[in-house]
Amino acid sequence: MGGLLLPRNLAEAADRDGEIRAWIPELPSVVAEMSQRWSLELDAPYQPGGRCSWVAPVRTPLGEDLVLKVGWRHIEAEHEVDALALWDGDGAVRLHATHDIADSSVMLLERCTPGTALGHALTEPEQDVVIAALLHRLWRQAPDGHRFRPLQDMCDQWAREFEQRLATPDHRVDPGLDREGMAVLRALPSSAERHVVLCTDLHAENVLAARRMPWLAVDPKPYLGDPTYDALQHMLNCPERLYTDPVALTRRMAGLLDVDPGRLQLWLFARCVQESPDDPALLEVAARIAP
Repeated sequence: MGGLLLPRNLAEAADRDGEIRAWIPELPSVVAEMSQRWSLELDAPYQPGGRCSWVAPVRTPLGEDLVLKVGWRHIEAEHEVDALALWDGDGAVRLHATHDIADSSVMLLERCTPGTALGHALTEPEQDVVIAALLHRLWRQAPDGHRFRPLQDMCDQWAREFEQRLATPDHRVDPGLDREGMAVLRALPSSAERHVVLCTDLHAENVLAARRMPWLAVDPKPYLGDPTYDALQHMLNCPERLYTDPVALTRRMAGLLDVDPGRLQLWLFARCVQESPDDPALLEVAARIAP
């Protein structure tokens, strides 16, 4: 690795994923080239870090404290740059510069100070309010000539992957819930009355405390589609409330986001089924809120 320190989560991801492991040797030269290109004073990467990117605090020749993010270019992170440019710091970290090299997407980003993750600062009910306020800022119409993919693409891909897992011998099967969940996952995107640029991965670990605004979103995975969808990752990251009373959690988030609670419950049902192979407890949640 040419002396480049790997964050723990990235090192663990490389151990499990051959594609990430193949990308890792590219990192030292990319970090060195971009540090030279932008004349950056580089510090050690954040720990434990992300699973698909190398992120470190840097200082520019003008004394600006920013962040260098070198990400593995993969389908989920596609168009992160486009979303950050569209939002221009309104609810998300500001993009200062960007460059692509081989399989790496490189961004120079605003540094959040103190940078405390929302999940380490506020209770879950308080987090609900922050998440909802950020989403209201981030939801906007896609500009002419945009490159954002439709949410339908992601849902169709997830449904295909889920159905492939059904064929494996160790997969637990509830045929009725499985079929219904994937049918709902495929059908919901096309029935939306409104389509906006979505974050899709906004949760309490992807929201950081900052000075310019109290909280800023990081690491979006943008798609274009139903705003109701965007509550889901936060809800899935609140397991105690989700397992105890999914209907109450749904109604709370729907009220904060001004979306239809029935539609949000359908989305939650579909995602609980889709995630259940990795978290079997979600199958019970899905059964309780099934249409």
